[in-house]
Amino acid sequence: MFSMLQKKSAMIAPADALPGRPDPILTAETHFLTARPLKSGVPEGMEQAMFGMGCFWGVERIFWQIKGVWLTMVGYAGGYTPNPTYDEVCTGKTGHNEVVLVIFDPAVVSYETLLKTFWEGHDPTQGMRQGNDRGTQYRSGIYAYSGEQLAQAEASRIMFAPKLEQAGFGAVSTEILLAPEFYYAEDYHQQYLAKNPTGYCGIGGTGVSCPIGA
Repeated sequence: MFSMLQKKSAMIAPADALPGRPDPILTAETHFLTARPLKSGVPEGMEQAMFGMGCFWGVERIFWQIKGVWLTMVGYAGGYTPNPTYDEVCTGKTGHNEVVLVIFDPAVVSYETLLKTFWEGHDPTQGMRQGNDRGTQYRSGIYAYSGEQLAQAEASRIMFAPKLEQAGFGAVSTEILLAPEFYYAEDYHQQYLAKNPTGYCGIGGTGVSCPIGA
């Protein structure tokens, strides 16, 4: 068991990743709460953001409650296997992270506010895990859609890391990258905690306030 956990907690080499498939897996047509098409694209004047904070069920619920967030969806990103399934991602052999893609109106909610929500919504010092959820799919990640987002993300990490250290936490392990390809997760994962309000949510923050925007 320990050996298996070790393997799931280390990134798979690209040559060893599962082969995947050429076609996307099936997902929901519309958002469970808003009925907006999940594949509607980014409306004019809006922007997108992508985050990994652990199990994507709880992460998505955090973001869909924010005023100015127009659409949320869960999926897989940051790995090597094309069009992976959930079961494949759980093996640790795809390299993907469980992520939430957010479409938001910057006139209502800023990217900085989303970053603050990200940092305060989980523990970004745990490496390839989040609480009891262990494996590369639960790593902390910010995936930027522009150079400006990338710079803001890096600046927020530099700002927040000393606060975590002062509170007794370790080094920040969050990966900050330009956004890789997003693969939609299966239908039943989309807005899971809206469909199952008492379902599992392993998301929890550190209690440390991020000073971004202060």
